[in-house]
Amino acid sequence: MIGKMNNLTIQQRIDACHAQGGGVAIVPPGEHVCGTLHLRSNVELHLPAGASILGSLDPAEYSCEARNASELLHRSRSLIVAENSSNIAITGHGVIDGRGTPEAFPAVRPGDELERPMLMRFVDCQNLHLRDVQLRNSASWGCHFINCDQVRIEGIAMNSRLNRNNDGLDLDGCRDVFISNCRLVTGDDAICPKSTVRATENMVVTNCILSSNTAAFKLGTSSAAGFRNITLSNCVFRDCRMGAIKLLCVDGGVLENVLISDVVMDNVEGPIFIRLGSRGLRYDRAEDADKVAAPDGDWTRVSGSKATGLLRLITLRNIRAYVVGSELTAWGIMITGVPGHYVQDIVLRDIDISFPGGGSAADAKAIVPEDEKRYPEKCFFGVLPSWGVFLRHVKDVRLENVRLTTRSVDGRPAFYEEDAIRICKMNGEMELEQRTQEP
Repeated sequence: MIGKMNNLTIQQRIDACHAQGGGVAIVPPGEHVCGTLHLRSNVELHLPAGASILGSLDPAEYSCEARNASELLHRSRSLIVAENSSNIAITGHGVIDGRGTPEAFPAVRPGDELERPMLMRFVDCQNLHLRDVQLRNSASWGCHFINCDQVRIEGIAMNSRLNRNNDGLDLDGCRDVFISNCRLVTGDDAICPKSTVRATENMVVTNCILSSNTAAFKLGTSSAAGFRNITLSNCVFRDCRMGAIKLLCVDGGVLENVLISDVVMDNVEGPIFIRLGSRGLRYDRAEDADKVAAPDGDWTRVSGSKATGLLRLITLRNIRAYVVGSELTAWGIMITGVPGHYVQDIVLRDIDISFPGGGSAADAKAIVPEDEKRYPEKCFFGVLPSWGVFLRHVKDVRLENVRLTTRSVDGRPAFYEEDAIRICKMNGEMELEQRTQEP
């Protein structure tokens, strides 16, 4: 029954729990249409099975008060908001559905961000827990965490592909983060740590199934403050366009100590893109936040620091991938810095990747632009002169037991190196395996 409760009555339950020092605010079974709900300290919002919070289709019912964000200064509306709160939770097997269809919340530039609410935004919160809830159909990003500590996200299921910018979990400047046993199907990046004003560090992602139209797991692009001590393990990436793993440091920060292991990728493009760049954007400044999109999807740098950061100490191991797609620009492993600045100390170990093949001898002569300040997307570099691994401006790269194959003839070499220092290949093979049929 739609309209059994609304945001006023649910908000009253939350506020009552907060006023008595804490407790559980239970949403009863049924469908409840709501505008913005504000979580308070020491309150658990519990949605049992059969309970659904449905986002209002009226943009005026979403509060504009939560402006203390980092990357998206002008996108403040959310269905659920918490700021400067501690010991908060959203639990249960119920549903939170933003109903963010393009008809209700059209994505029309410029200014569309003002009208398209996220599902959730948490700013400067501590000891935050999401467990078991089903999240659906955000009008923009799914869950945005800004400068939060002690974040636990476990057992949630998200399906959000109705509108533009349908990210799953965006964690900006967060510390001590545990993400486990989640299934995310998203239009944009599924899990996307960022670092606008402080580093994102001490993060564990494990036992998740991720599907995305742009990336399953991406560090960046907002990367001015950097990333440190990040692990991802025991995950499945399925049906991912435009790449699967993207590790990006382009705004002057330091990205280091990352371990990604035990990952199966099925039907993905990419699958690995590691980029140190010199874009130098600071999204917390209005002149940079108001970046302009060109018709081809490129993001033009407006202003910001010219500093180039550091990208180092990355290990990817025990990864199996089956790469698909019709665009040569999306294939291959690309690891690149910029002139004078090296990606350093990279280990690829026990990697087995099957590529479609089909590149020509002419493609082997492709000139890859540096594009130091462009938005970091692998396909923007064009077709690579190698079908397997492209290394440029790198130092101390170690490949151990790396097996790369193609399923049809490719006229390019498997390996390309430029300004590559101390590249070690051990017990691996770069081979062309021709097959007449898909396995």
